[in-house]
Amino acid sequence: MTDTPRPEAPLRPAVLLNPGSWRLGTRFAALLALVAAVTIALIGSLAYTTAATLIRTDVENEFERAVSEVAEAVVARYGSDGDLGDSGTFIVPGGHSQVQYLGPDGSRTVAVADQDTAEILQFPVNSKDMEIATAGDPGLVEIRELVADGQSLRLATVSIGDSQGAVQLVQRISPTEAIIGRLATQILWVGLFVALCAAAVGWLIGHRMTDRLVRLTDAAEYVSSTGRLDPVTPESGGEETDGSHDEVSRLGDAFDDMLAKLTRSKEEQRRLVQDAAHELRTPLTSLHTNVQVLGRIERLSPQARERLIDDLQGETRELTDLVNELVGLATGDHEDEPMSEVALREVAERVAARTRRRTHREILVDADDSLVWGRPGSLERAVANPVENSAKFDPEGTEPIEIRVRRGTVEIIDRGPGIDPDELDRVFERFYRSTGARGLAGSGLGLAMVREIAHAHGGEVLAGNREAGGAVIGFRLPLYTR
Repeated sequence: MTDTPRPEAPLRPAVLLNPGSWRLGTRFAALLALVAAVTIALIGSLAYTTAATLIRTDVENEFERAVSEVAEAVVARYGSDGDLGDSGTFIVPGGHSQVQYLGPDGSRTVAVADQDTAEILQFPVNSKDMEIATAGDPGLVEIRELVADGQSLRLATVSIGDSQGAVQLVQRISPTEAIIGRLATQILWVGLFVALCAAAVGWLIGHRMTDRLVRLTDAAEYVSSTGRLDPVTPESGGEETDGSHDEVSRLGDAFDDMLAKLTRSKEEQRRLVQDAAHELRTPLTSLHTNVQVLGRIERLSPQARERLIDDLQGETRELTDLVNELVGLATGDHEDEPMSEVALREVAERVAARTRRRTHREILVDADDSLVWGRPGSLERAVANPVENSAKFDPEGTEPIEIRVRRGTVEIIDRGPGIDPDELDRVFERFYRSTGARGLAGSGLGLAMVREIAHAHGGEVLAGNREAGGAVIGFRLPLYTR
């Protein structure tokens, strides 16, 4: 189908805020990005929480191990020497920001300052620190966290014993938290990048999938708004260029088939109306002429009046039959009947009995036990039309008309004038009338209805001449097995 380009209107803020007005590809991209963002948020939160907990726990455990080593060293030295000598020389840095001696009088001597900045951290001494510094037992430990100089610190105080003071180890928590903060920022940026990548991939996939739907929608809207089918050329269905044949491709094929059928239906409808107008013109003109003659009926002889009334009745019947057949063809009434198992022998016998009563002709039935799956009324009409044609084209005939049924093939055989071999291919066309039938009553729609019914049942029609004279008209249907 040909694409009908339409300028895209700029998206207004109200449209952007209303997801219901977004194109399907945009919705798909937004949905994929949302799913990716939620998934990344959950995984990122779990990863951040786990990593932050592990980092904090590892740093805290490392500090506690260093404090424990200091406490053990103090106890061991005090136990061997009885005192610690110069307490200021007792230094176990352990890589900490600051190590200092706290005297029993509250004085402090910094042994090791911050190894990176040489900054001496200033923080107050509380009563608990003084209790540890004046304790008699060595190795007592007190750990607490505090904030000093705008930084988070972890402080451990270890008693020397005999009220000789304590060793204090200071660890800065802020660098650890800064590392954890950078980790959170990195996770956030990575998550945002992945979400944008997911949105881009979703947009590409979504628009690739929906571009075909957009073209189908444009074509449907064009047909709906203009009612025109001729500019829309159905594509030959099949696989996409990448070899796929997904649901969208199948929808496109179905849409193409629908447009093709609509185009054919519209053309057939136009042709039917044109042919019907042509066929109706003759009886209507004749009726108009006879109606004008009715205005002078008192001047006509009794014989002329009788002929006029007979003409009017015949033309009225012909017009009625033509209208009924036109309605049947146009509305497809034969398609409304439910399908069932049909014995062709019974159909042929009903048609033969009815035609005998109407025409007083001999109708023979030679049928086997063929069964088909179809609509009984429609099949009866398909058999009756050629039988009535045979009686009409040979009104003075004395030879029987035969209905023969063999393995789903129905043939109506007469002994009439037959069909011109040049016209065999056209006898099933609508309104077509052979040269020898143009002087007889009829619309030229009877055999066209036979073809419609046969095709609706998955069959085909057939026409030929009998070797000994006469015509053979019929149809062939697939057999039904129980």
